[in-house]
Amino acid sequence: MDCLVIYVPTDAAHAVRQAIGDAGAGRLGNYSHCSFSAEGTGRFMPLPGAHPAIGAVGSPEEVPETRIEAIYPRSRRDAIVNAALSAHPYETPAFMTFLIDASLPAGSWPEA
Repeated sequence: MDCLVIYVPTDAAHAVRQAIGDAGAGRLGNYSHCSFSAEGTGRFMPLPGAHPAIGAVGSPEEVPETRIEAIYPRSRRDAIVNAALSAHPYETPAFMTFLIDASLPAGSWPEA
C-alpha cells in the first residue's frame, strides 16, 4: 500500500477527494473514498513564467488549503495521481506519495 498526501485550495478539496476516491484511493475493507483532511495555510510566490490559478507573478500569496491523505494499492498509483492532478486547480500541485504498512493479521480484512 502507498499513501497520497496532497495540498489543495480548500474550495477544491471535495472535487480532489472525489476524483482520487473514484480512481481507487481510500478503499478499506467494505468502504471506499476513505481519507483524512486537515486545514492549514499554503504559501507560495509565483516566479516569472508561472501561470498561477491564484495570485500574481512576483507576489507572495497565502491561501487556505486542505491537506488530504488517502491510502491505495501501489498498482493504482498512476491512476490516483493522474486523477488528483486532473481535479486540482493549481498549475503545479504540491503532493507526495510514499510506501506504508497497512497490514493486519491474516483474515482481518474482508475480501474486496
